[in-house]
Amino acid sequence: MTSSPDPRTYDLDALRERVVDDRRGEVDDSIPQLAEADPALCAIALALPDGDVRSTAQARDAFSVQSAVKPFLFALALLDTDGAALERVGIEPTGESFDAITLESGTGRPPNPMVNAGALLTASLVDGDDPEARSARIARGLAAFAGRDLDVDDDVAHAEHLLGDRNHALAHLMRAEGTLDATADDAVAVYARACATLVDAETLAVMGATLAFGGVNPRTGQRVVPEGVARDVVSVMATCGVYDGSGRWMRAVGIPAKSSVSGAIVLSAPGRLGAAVVSPPLDAQGTSVRGRLVSEALSDDLALHAFAS
Repeated sequence: MTSSPDPRTYDLDALRERVVDDRRGEVDDSIPQLAEADPALCAIALALPDGDVRSTAQARDAFSVQSAVKPFLFALALLDTDGAALERVGIEPTGESFDAITLESGTGRPPNPMVNAGALLTASLVDGDDPEARSARIARGLAAFAGRDLDVDDDVAHAEHLLGDRNHALAHLMRAEGTLDATADDAVAVYARACATLVDAETLAVMGATLAFGGVNPRTGQRVVPEGVARDVVSVMATCGVYDGSGRWMRAVGIPAKSSVSGAIVLSAPGRLGAAVVSPPLDAQGTSVRGRLVSEALSDDLALHAFAS
């Protein structure tokens, strides 16, 4: 039997060259800042158990994290509510788009924390008496996952808040169902600011690795969340992280992941590594085209598929 390549020596640059000329997909245009993203951007990073981070060109180019923040919001909500967040949000896949105007029948809960309704709720459950305090708590939590302080793009946050009509609709619907305690406007504002957090591929890989290593940041050695919280988050990433494409993702890639309209994908291979890919052109499910190709290659080449023997 031939052993799989060591992530420490795996040729990430060659992998990038294999996919960088793929021109398929469309850049998201839901807000002006996303529409202006460079479609040629393509970066890959791996974060390893010893804290080493390996990456390609453009892996330190900043972008707004967008939906890739959702696993970390879920983790912080679980932490700050001692697990009670699981009573407020479901964990089942929907088979629908990320912004579908739908809640669980009979409970009024969001179906899972990886769709927009769930993320609006989890962001509202972190500690804080008002939106500013909750945003500050989220900023501290994301910094702990990243191992460094992170900035927020205020223009992106403003645009997300101003133009997020479907998010406002979801928040009002949850208010009507008695699921959401915060006002709709406050919930959208906190979530919009979280989505506007600036990261790069290297940082996002470390964040994914923190979940993959049971809640311990491999760069800082800090325990960010308990092992059980990390396990729960990675489990829901596996079933719900790529929305209505999650089943196909787990069959082909087999690594828990969260996609994003900014073209970022964060991956958490439990006990093995964290990874991130960013490339803005998206497929019909809102997943980076090049990011999917890279993820499939990493899974095959490094034997990361969760269900491979």
